[in-house]
Amino acid sequence: MSQNISAELVKEIRDKTSAPLLDCKKALEETNGDIEKAIEILKIKGLSKVDKKSSRDTSEGLIFSYIHAGGKIGVILEVNCETDFVARNNEFQDFSKEVCMQIAASAPKFVSSENIPGSFVEDEKRIIKAQVDELGKKPEVADKMVEGKLNKILEEVCLMDQVYIRDSKMKVRDLLNALIAKLGENINIARFTRYQIGEIDQNGE
Repeated sequence: MSQNISAELVKEIRDKTSAPLLDCKKALEETNGDIEKAIEILKIKGLSKVDKKSSRDTSEGLIFSYIHAGGKIGVILEVNCETDFVARNNEFQDFSKEVCMQIAASAPKFVSSENIPGSFVEDEKRIIKAQVDELGKKPEVADKMVEGKLNKILEEVCLMDQVYIRDSKMKVRDLLNALIAKLGENINIARFTRYQIGEIDQNGE
């Protein structure tokens, strides 16, 4: 059963996928307004232009730097795109500066979940399990707690999955997809390094 879908919701999906407005609305109606499920439907139907662009080569781009907190935190970021024309675009550069500030403020360890070493996941899982075991919960309850806590940690350490510092309704991934849809090129956050006085640098390779 569908529901009344607001124009704002349709626009949000349109910005994230660049799919036709009518198809965005239909997908939202099919999922009763569930944005993530609607985007999945558009991808399955091959209507998400952002999804299509993600396989295109990104051999151009720029390296950005950002210094924060009176010289106490520094970030070096590489963002790639398809053409030098887009690399020089103001919106591309503004996006990259925003991502630098995100990294400075939220201290991610990896660009995305694909970059997380299996050893990191296993170490975190082992620590969480030990903490949960201390609570003496039933196995089925303990397993769900471990999974929930682990997923939360992985979201926090992955730049793409972090909540955007300027808009709690968006993730960095959404910000990137909106830019891809707007500029019409595949754009890729390649890697970053975050430096903080007194701490070991964190690499997002």
